[in-house]
Amino acid sequence: MATEGEKEQVKLLGATLSPFVVRVRIALALKGIDYEFIQETMQSKSELLLKSNPVHKKIPVLIHNGKPVCESTVIVQYIEEAWGSKVPNLMPKDPYDRAVARFWAAFVDDKIFPSMRGVFLGQGEQLQKAVEESVTNFLLIEEALRTNQCFAGKAYFGGDQIGLVDIALGGLSAFIKGLEKATDSVLIDPEKMPLLSAWMDRFCKSDGVREVMPDFTKQAEFISTRRASMISPPTAK
Repeated sequence: MATEGEKEQVKLLGATLSPFVVRVRIALALKGIDYEFIQETMQSKSELLLKSNPVHKKIPVLIHNGKPVCESTVIVQYIEEAWGSKVPNLMPKDPYDRAVARFWAAFVDDKIFPSMRGVFLGQGEQLQKAVEESVTNFLLIEEALRTNQCFAGKAYFGGDQIGLVDIALGGLSAFIKGLEKATDSVLIDPEKMPLLSAWMDRFCKSDGVREVMPDFTKQAEFISTRRASMISPPTAK
């Protein structure tokens, strides 16, 4: 942290449409932390990015007083610990509730996103299989919202306020909706997943979220373009 009288320097290396960058921007916005947003591109990674994240060479990277922090869920937890005196609290105080939050945040990264990546890259039967896997994972989230003692009957996974799980899953909202439109598929069915659907709508309209959430149409256009470039067959020579 900066010493008394010094101004903290906070930089975020990222891209507007990246769902993982969106997570960090939401956390920073909720905590009311001023920062410099430095746009990165996939085509040409900056020297600062390569220096700050030499292992994965990926965004997002938070640079706090010259010290880089990498990986979105790690960054969100760092923000909570570094600015713990600022509300809202992004992590529960109770050790058990905190463990549950970390479990479901990891579920989003380990299960939800990989199945969505399968939708992004899939065609034909592979696409259908990936959609089915994604729906199965989202149904588990729906069940947690209905029955888990930490989440049931609450506005957010974090209770009355947005927390780690909300940010982990909610940061993917524009990507999920854009992917549905780009692939003409349904991943979150309001009839089958009323709690999850209502939560996502509430989350996306929340203060601190709607200001940084990418436009769904632009996200869909970006996904369609990227998807076409990645799954198109090679040109015959």
